[in-house]
Amino acid sequence: MPVPFLDLKAQYNSIKKEIDSAIASVINDSAFIGGKYVKEFEQNFANAYGIKHCIGCGNGTDAIYIILRMLGIGAGDEVITAANTWISTSETISQTGARPVFADIDNEYYTIDENLIEAKITPKTKAIIPVHLYGQVCNIDKIKSLCEKHNLYLIEDCAQSHFSQYENKLAGTFGIASSFSFYPGKNLGAYGDAGCIITNDDALAERIRKFANHGSAKKHEHEFEGINSRLDGIQAAVLNVKLKRIHEWTERRIANASLYSSLLHETGDVITPAIRENSKHTFHLYVIRTKYRDALKKFLAENEIETSIHYPAALPNLEAYKYLNIPPEDYKLTNIFQNEILSLPMYPELTNEQIHFVAASIRDFFSSR
Repeated sequence: MPVPFLDLKAQYNSIKKEIDSAIASVINDSAFIGGKYVKEFEQNFANAYGIKHCIGCGNGTDAIYIILRMLGIGAGDEVITAANTWISTSETISQTGARPVFADIDNEYYTIDENLIEAKITPKTKAIIPVHLYGQVCNIDKIKSLCEKHNLYLIEDCAQSHFSQYENKLAGTFGIASSFSFYPGKNLGAYGDAGCIITNDDALAERIRKFANHGSAKKHEHEFEGINSRLDGIQAAVLNVKLKRIHEWTERRIANASLYSSLLHETGDVITPAIRENSKHTFHLYVIRTKYRDALKKFLAENEIETSIHYPAALPNLEAYKYLNIPPEDYKLTNIFQNEILSLPMYPELTNEQIHFVAASIRDFFSSR
């Protein structure tokens, strides 16, 4: 039974008429850049988060960069983030002229270890960017307290945590501003690159909107130099259709994860995902750990089960960050886990039959060892 890692076509088929109609409306209205569809999505997303401002932009990477720039972070500054995440989080720090500082991850939840952050803070530190990885919220209360204690900006990377919660509060609503990615494979995904920034800070929101639009609130009136990073009308229309279903899809992801965990209980040395107390894990990814990761991945591929690794190399291990000369003991767990983590197929349309097949295949693998 073939089981793809992600099946975007299945989701499209379930909402095809609405998606096709939404895209046709944008084309009919020639509302390709800005316009009513973008404004509608921004308002809908802000309302869904109970926050004042949502500013659409080109992608989630731009979203982080724009926040950093508009908070005045640049050359000579340092920003702390997790050693195990996608490079967008750290490369945008470097692009401002600041220096990324990596902290190791938690043994149980794989998010940044809040207990290791304070030792990384120096007089040059200006912000902390926790990444709510795989759909799991960090211990954000403690990180926020550290930011308040040391007068640092808290910027949340929510690329994988749409509508995740901690203490009944949505991820993305704890800091000065938060970035979101709507890359097609995300829980709330567009049909191309797209992203947004949310904030309750009026002045910051105004600067962000201008910077993302060539430093301009009005065409031809440029108050400063900016960049071109705008959410386009077609992506906004697609996201408006999908936003209506995000909570339903999230519950399916949670149910799928629960089924996986029950079926994989006490299977070989497999460690299934832990869920932080008083939180809502939205399972952008379902990530297991095993010391036999590479052999298991090969075995599953031979059985037509597609898997992935998030992420196969700690950021400090990448060639891009060799110049930082970070000692490996600074990210011991990330170094270990990069060789053990494996992401199984996860999406709302995944069937119970497919999950049972994946779990049975994993059990078959371990029964022969």
